[in-house]
Amino acid sequence: MGAKAVHAAHLRTAQTAYGAAMTFRVAMDIGGTFTDVVCYDEQTGAVLASKAPTTPGDLAEGVFAALGRVVDDPTLISFSWISFFVHGTTQGLNALLERKGAKVLLLTSAGARDVYQIARGNRERMFDLRYRKPTPLVPRADVMEAAGRLDWRGAELEPLDEQAVRRAAQRVRAEGFDAVAVTLLFSFANPAHELRAGEILRQELGDDVLVVLSHEVAREWREYERTSSAVLEAYAGPVVRTYLSRIERRFAERGLTVPVHVMQSSGGLVNAGFAMRRPLQTLLSGPVGGTMGGVAAARLLGRANAICVDMGGTSFDVSLVVNGRPDVSAEAHIEGFPVLMPIVNLHTIGAGGGSIAYAEAGALRVGPESAGAVPGPACYGRGGDRPTVTDANVVLGRVDPAWFAGGLMELDVEAAGTAVATLAGTLGMDPLQLAEGVCDIANAKMAQAIRTLTVEHGVEPREFALVAFGGAGAMHAVFIARELGIGEVVVPRFPGAFSAWGMLEADVRRDLTHPYFRAQDDLDGGHLAARLAELERDAMAALDSQGVAHDRRRVEHALDMRYEGQDYTLTIPLLDATEPASPGFLQAIAQRYAEAHTSRYGHATPEAPVEFVMLRSTGFGTFPKAATAAPARETHPPAVRDVIFDGQVHRTAVLRRSALPGPLNGEVEGPAIVVEETATTVIPPGCLATVDANGFLIIKVTS
Repeated sequence: MGAKAVHAAHLRTAQTAYGAAMTFRVAMDIGGTFTDVVCYDEQTGAVLASKAPTTPGDLAEGVFAALGRVVDDPTLISFSWISFFVHGTTQGLNALLERKGAKVLLLTSAGARDVYQIARGNRERMFDLRYRKPTPLVPRADVMEAAGRLDWRGAELEPLDEQAVRRAAQRVRAEGFDAVAVTLLFSFANPAHELRAGEILRQELGDDVLVVLSHEVAREWREYERTSSAVLEAYAGPVVRTYLSRIERRFAERGLTVPVHVMQSSGGLVNAGFAMRRPLQTLLSGPVGGTMGGVAAARLLGRANAICVDMGGTSFDVSLVVNGRPDVSAEAHIEGFPVLMPIVNLHTIGAGGGSIAYAEAGALRVGPESAGAVPGPACYGRGGDRPTVTDANVVLGRVDPAWFAGGLMELDVEAAGTAVATLAGTLGMDPLQLAEGVCDIANAKMAQAIRTLTVEHGVEPREFALVAFGGAGAMHAVFIARELGIGEVVVPRFPGAFSAWGMLEADVRRDLTHPYFRAQDDLDGGHLAARLAELERDAMAALDSQGVAHDRRRVEHALDMRYEGQDYTLTIPLLDATEPASPGFLQAIAQRYAEAHTSRYGHATPEAPVEFVMLRSTGFGTFPKAATAAPARETHPPAVRDVIFDGQVHRTAVLRRSALPGPLNGEVEGPAIVVEETATTVIPPGCLATVDANGFLIIKVTS
């Protein structure tokens, strides 16, 4: 019985047993090439996963097709049975990457028109002679000014010129702008002028034009960064809003009765209504699902730290789980533009299964150019003739060509061999030697990407487990781990749909900030505690608006601090909102800051006075964690094939993952190839793999 029929039989059994009470938690990850769907049965703990090609014209159709691959009869999954629904999307990010976002008018304070164009004077890559600043999303001609001024404390010096705001609205109507970003000086201290400007613009323009106020996007100092964040939201917002409203409508037509939740860049969830009001929060919605899956995997494995690597066809994403939490920053750069919002630290490079190998100056190079989905690697048989990482793996025997992607595609081994041999001839190399060289270079690039988030930030990767997912992650994970001295690789269930599974494990999250500039000697602990209590009430109210029950809410607080005279800050967690009012708080928080400074920069100056810059409060709404049932085992005889490792031919077992021995039935000794519907795992010689009680494949890595 095939996997599709097994899933259908399971659902029919559940329907008979539970009737209308049968409930599923469903997550979907809509990527540029594939749409992944994961269904979790709350009654039995069974997890079903599938994927289908993404349908750009109507993304909901890709989801319906993926559900249709789980069951023979799609009516068995009635959307009225869905108790929880979440998804991740790259719609906003794609609009930015492809420069297909909205036409934006930027309204600034008089005299501040060029803040966005000037940006920052520092060069990010000092010795890169080809470095160019990214082209602004709003040309200077589309920036208008409005008189009116506040001082740095937020006190009004000059009233807002409302007629200038109305002139901006007239231009928006006349020239067909899709969005307006309003960024007025010192609005983070007092938003009154921005609020009035927004009121006028909405009166004049109605709901057809998105109006973005910078203090609502990022109530933080630094004019350029706040302006950039507001422009990014205005640029991507109309695309995200249109997409989310269409998704809600399509699923409501199919009988969905629960809110549509969306993954945020911070790793938390919000309902679609909030995401439509704050679309910037969804920019990294899809990739972050994998990080949250890593958090859940670390919890199930009893590990505090994990490196999450997601290798697909085009890119390689790295993120960290530290002390059981996602590694989140208060700001980031996306496509060269700064953005002020909580965001999971993701480092992405152009390295994937489709990365093209080529000769340059007599040397072998790999990526970042990719063959993409069309024509794809040569082995796909779609007309591609340039060798890729996937073709190299095919030549080395590390892929089962007859059961690639669960048998959905049969690979053309001859085409892969021809592409690799052609490049090998150009470089005067043996084809097998070149194929291993392609994989080695790709592995070295991916290992360096991990060092960027670990070693360069004072983090030792050997203290982490490597959680590998994505279609190609498990194929290269052990080799990457060896480069870094990591001793354990974890391949979760459904690695190709792991980002969708991670979304089921995430919490609702709302982040609030409040400027709080105080020198150490001016700090009033009682006043600080009162401000934090206000933020906590606001966070609780925000969770209430998301439908989170009172007994499932909690709020965490932190302070942005720096040494006196410094520019940038570190975020220091607090025990609770009342801690600042306790005796000895100043000494305790200064010590905590010194420890964080030492960890980040390798030194501290404990005797130096500190400053307080920003208050941060984060509300969490938790969901019951999925208690997944152990995966069902199937009987399938192993095959044996020749595979190249370190220039030597090894007779290697090819095993179906569903047929691997359970946690009490022994180990799989490398060399071995483990195949499943969504990924291939390579276990080199000398390594040992076991399956744990959660169905995770645990590989002990030898040097």
